[in-house]
Amino acid sequence: MAVRRDRRERHSPRERRAAAETFPARMKKRLHRARIGLRKSGVDYFRGDGSDWVALAALLLTVPVITVCTIVNPVWFAPAALVLPIVAGGLLLRPSSLLGLYAASAAALIVESAKLGPYTQGPARVTPGTVLTVAACGFFGLLIAQFRSRVGVPWRGGGTMLFDLRERIRVQSKLPKLPRGWHREMALRPAGGQSFSGDFVVAARTNGGRTLEVVLTDVSGKGMDAGSRALLLSGAFGGLLGSLPPHAFLPAANGYLLRQDWDEGFATSIHLVLDLETGDYELLSAGHLPALQLSAGTGRWEEKSADGPLLGVFDGAQFDPVKGSLRPGDVLMLFTDGIVEAADRDIAEGIDRLTGEADRYVAGGFHGAAWHLIEAVAKDVNDDRALLLICREA
Repeated sequence: MAVRRDRRERHSPRERRAAAETFPARMKKRLHRARIGLRKSGVDYFRGDGSDWVALAALLLTVPVITVCTIVNPVWFAPAALVLPIVAGGLLLRPSSLLGLYAASAAALIVESAKLGPYTQGPARVTPGTVLTVAACGFFGLLIAQFRSRVGVPWRGGGTMLFDLRERIRVQSKLPKLPRGWHREMALRPAGGQSFSGDFVVAARTNGGRTLEVVLTDVSGKGMDAGSRALLLSGAFGGLLGSLPPHAFLPAANGYLLRQDWDEGFATSIHLVLDLETGDYELLSAGHLPALQLSAGTGRWEEKSADGPLLGVFDGAQFDPVKGSLRPGDVLMLFTDGIVEAADRDIAEGIDRLTGEADRYVAGGFHGAAWHLIEAVAKDVNDDRALLLICREA
């Protein structure tokens, strides 16, 4: 350490500044600034904030390269290869820049036609079909570019945004951890194997962690059509849950839905308020299907139905609760209509089928049962399906 200190002391500030101003040091700084600037411009571009001149320049350079290759060897490099930069431009460029690329591609087709000769004199020529193919690709590329420009989302940002929205719904639907002696699980299956669902769950531990509040909601519509409304409602319901007394939640949610003034804005919802110390609970329903409770003493399933209208239909609606209690070994099951309703059966038959499948898990426990119940009861149903299990272990 003393030797290093002596070496630093022998170099004066002037010598250190002179060493920093050497040619290699200056080049290193410039390369670092260029790398940072290029990275920033790339990030800005893919966010939709930066210029697309780099992509435009790269695509404009590919046009003469393809043209030369086509003239030299038209068998391996067909004139229709000009659709490649056009398709890439439709994904990367803005409409104004895309027109410049189209002009360069049209000029390249003219040059290829002049060099290769008329298409009637042999194969591998610029034919009317080639021109129509390139023009059609350019037309659809321009439509895509105009759509992205109007939405304000770059080509990669659209997929990233949808992925982020899907993950937000998934995170908001996570159930909180419960104390020992309790088990909870949920399974959610969107319609048609899509990534977005009109069914969602919001849950929270309130009252100092003693109370579990869970809201299962089924938004009108299904799949992608209901996914955007489900995302908006899940955020709003998640903010309301725990901020209001339990009996005030559904009236507040109903008022929020009415204020949206959607053409198809109704939803069904069921609100569970469970005391984790005593097992006592209340269910409040807004036009939702009844819950099912398995009594460990009798081994039978009992419907727990509360009264209340759909959300987003009537102003000043009343929601009357139904009370119950979960004793050791009891199970409470909440679900949406996609589980029990289908074109070839009514809801009562669907509930009987669901309870019949659930009876298979009574002896071994319901760990991992939610997903398997959906697979057994409503695997091929073209509707959103959600199922929630709350078990008090014996």
